[in-house]
Amino acid sequence: MRGIAYDRFGDESILQLRDDLPDPPVGPDTVLVRVHAAGVNPVDMAIRQGLLAGAYPHHFPIVPGWDVAGVVEAAGPAVVTFRPGDEVFGYVRRDDIQWGTTAELVPAPQRCLAHKPASLSFAEAGALPLAGLTAYQALTEALDVGEGDRVLVHRAAGGVGFNAVQIAVALGAHVVGTASPRNHGFLADAGVAEALDYDAGPVSAQLSEPVDAVLDLVGGDTLADAPKQVRDPARIASVVDPVVNEMGGRYVFVRPDQHDLEELARMADAGQLRVPIAKAFPLERTAEAQRLVAGGHVRGKVVVTLR
Repeated sequence: MRGIAYDRFGDESILQLRDDLPDPPVGPDTVLVRVHAAGVNPVDMAIRQGLLAGAYPHHFPIVPGWDVAGVVEAAGPAVVTFRPGDEVFGYVRRDDIQWGTTAELVPAPQRCLAHKPASLSFAEAGALPLAGLTAYQALTEALDVGEGDRVLVHRAAGGVGFNAVQIAVALGAHVVGTASPRNHGFLADAGVAEALDYDAGPVSAQLSEPVDAVLDLVGGDTLADAPKQVRDPARIASVVDPVVNEMGGRYVFVRPDQHDLEELARMADAGQLRVPIAKAFPLERTAEAQRLVAGGHVRGKVVVTLR
């Protein structure tokens, strides 16, 4: 099998294009997906650097990537939802780290997949799962966002933030987003009612009134300022810093969920959710794709395409 892999922790230089990777196993409840596109996310670099070694068993060589869009190649005998030939997308976070999505084939537990939204290309669908699920689970579960809520989304032009903006709008919220001024028009097109400049001083001082809920995607001083931004500290969610739990809010670590993926697909096909691609790289340039994401300030999503 052809794919990107590494056999030790380190920087981008350890990523190798290999033609000799073994074909993945297909368990009883596993779907083997032929990959068309794989999203690139900050967690890919954290894994490559060994920062999650204490959280998951790691087995070298490791193929990076948790986001996928592709076509079902085969399905285990207990799988009833998917058949060979189905177009799917998903967040392939297994219980261990080895078989990632930047390869020709990836074995995905069926809970990690849903049918691909018809309105999205493979590249767009491959860029959606991790960021989309993070935003959806934070807004609907941790923050219980509903009609009429004023919701503040930090780093709103990034991958998770831009999804959060669109999902919050679809839920009926009035959205305030922080971004650099060059991205304010980009956010307005997505439904942001008020755009604030995160470099113009504390956000709490820029708000005309406190909001009902805050989604923190930055941490640090921004998270420390959050209790001044919101009416109820219990409605602060952060995806970057567990210290939010000590503040009375909630830390969110995204999980695979077939129902939530189906909701994202429904929103996409209803025209409520679009996925801007910042840049698409061929498989052999995966290291460049990771380097771009690691640099931050990417507007939209970065993907690796195999077809």
